[in-house]
Order: sequence, then structure tokens, then C-alpha cells
Amino acid sequence: MAEAIQAAPAPQSQPTTWAGRFLDSDVWASFKRSKLTMAAAFLTFVFIAAAVLAGPLAPQDPFDPAQLDLLNSRIPPIWSAEGQTPFLLGTDEQGRDIFSAILYGLRISLAVGFLGVAFSATLGIALGLIAGYVGGTTDAVIMRIADVQLTFPAILIALLVDGVVKSVLGGQLDGVTTLSVLVFSIGLSFWVQYARTVRGSVMVEKNKDYIAAARLIGLPAPVIMFRHVLPNVLGPVLVIATINLALAIITEATLSFLGTGMPETMPSLGTLIRIGNNYLFSGEWWIVAFPGIALALLVLAINLLGDWLRDALNPKLR
Repeated sequence: MAEAIQAAPAPQSQPTTWAGRFLDSDVWASFKRSKLTMAAAFLTFVFIAAAVLAGPLAPQDPFDPAQLDLLNSRIPPIWSAEGQTPFLLGTDEQGRDIFSAILYGLRISLAVGFLGVAFSATLGIALGLIAGYVGGTTDAVIMRIADVQLTFPAILIALLVDGVVKSVLGGQLDGVTTLSVLVFSIGLSFWVQYARTVRGSVMVEKNKDYIAAARLIGLPAPVIMFRHVLPNVLGPVLVIATINLALAIITEATLSFLGTGMPETMPSLGTLIRIGNNYLFSGEWWIVAFPGIALALLVLAINLLGDWLRDALNPKLR
């Protein structure tokens, strides 16, 4: 009889590390199934790596006036008849290598995008938690401010905040201060989406049993909000942050194109496009074309990742 009894199959061990659980999740399986998402992730990684390694990769430091030579201005790309080494994508009117300027401009655009999203997410999550958990007059005041801001386009809010801050600090600002002003203005333009999303999720979570148990044992409200409620509402926030990263980069490029963003001595992709636009009709197309292509590909890749993440985290689509 003992021989007839078959041994029960050994239970499969579950991953114990965060990386193991992620690789065993539905999100990773969805990522591997989508070739377009994998291509977008690879392109985003290439852009971020190029921005981080701009120093060793770029043949020229476009921020150093000592390395610029006006005699090298408006040189076409290297594959053209008048192209010269080492200017792979040509030069602009200051003799600045376009390829080097794109690498350093990517660094600035991504820095403004990431910092702007971090600031807006922090502000929006904090206000959303407070509004949803406290409720009452506090909730009404925060949501009415959010409703008023939603009536204005984000770019208009960013222009308004940027203009007010620069008028207070003075018209002539250095590159670091200008970058900080851009981050502040962009952050104030996008906090509403986080606040409204987090508020709705908190209003659902605060009526559940684990919140009642936390109140029963005497935990203070800030501990309950940030330690217990916040981890359960981060899914939608992550999707919004990914999509808003592309919007923040576009907003910074728009502000720089309008002349209220980064200066020409410390150009972002938007500043490079504005500079090249002045020479587009005189035949120097490469000055505006290559920064524009880089910006379009970066925003497209991030948007594709955001769309995939939104679908992957939606339980109705699983």
C-alpha cells in the first residue's frame, strides 16, 4: 500500500525578495509581451544614460565659452560636403557642437522633468492625503483651489508663476536659479491631478477595517496617512507621474522656446530649438531638426511607457 501512495508534489517556493516578486508579477509578464513597450523602455534608458554620461560622451562642453570658436559656426552635419570632424551633427551660430549640446540639453530637460514631477507629486500627495483623510472644511478648501487651477492650462500657470518669481528675484538669474524657478513653476502646474486622485483613493481606504484598527490602538493621524494609507494609493500616482514626466519636459521646452526658460549659455532642448528656429529659413536646418527629433523621441518613449503602465496596473484589463 505504501508503494501505491504517490508522494505529494513539493510546493513551489515563492520569491522572497522585491526583485523576485516583481519578476514573478503580472506587470513584468505584461512588459515582456509588449515589444513596443520594451522598445520604449530601451529608448528611454538610452536617453537617460546619454544625459548622465554627457561629459565623457560629448566631444565638446557647450557650457564652456573657452571651447567655442565662432569660426566653426553653422557647419553642416559630418555627412554633408562641408561637414567637418568632430562635429557629427553640425554646429550652431556660436560654433557649438549640436551633438554635445543635445547631450547636455537632455541632462537639463530630464533634470527639470524629474524634479518638477517629484515636487508636484510630493505636494499633490500631501494635500490629497490631508483632504481625503481629514475631510470637512479642509477638504473643501483644498478641492476648491484645485478646481480653480483646473480652469487654467498648465502652461499658463507655469508662465504666470515663472514670471512672478523672476520679477521678485530680479530679471538676471544664473542657470541654477533659473532651473529652480522652472522646477517650482512646473511643480505648481501639475499637483492637482495627484491631489484629486489620492483624495479619492483615501476616501475609500479610510473606511476599511485596518484603518479602524490603527485608530483603535491610538496611532496618530499622520502615521496612519503616510504609513498605512499612502502605500495603498501609490499605483495610480505612479501612472500619473510617468505621464506627467513627459508633460513636464514638454512644458519646460515650451517655456524655453518662448524665451522664459533656460538661457542660451545653459541650453535645454527647448532652448536649442528656439535658437535653431531663427536659422531655419536661412538653410541651417540641422540646428533645429536634431534637438527637435531628440525631444520628440524622448517624449514619445515616456508616453508609451506611461500608457503601458496605466494598462498594466488596471485590474479590469488583467
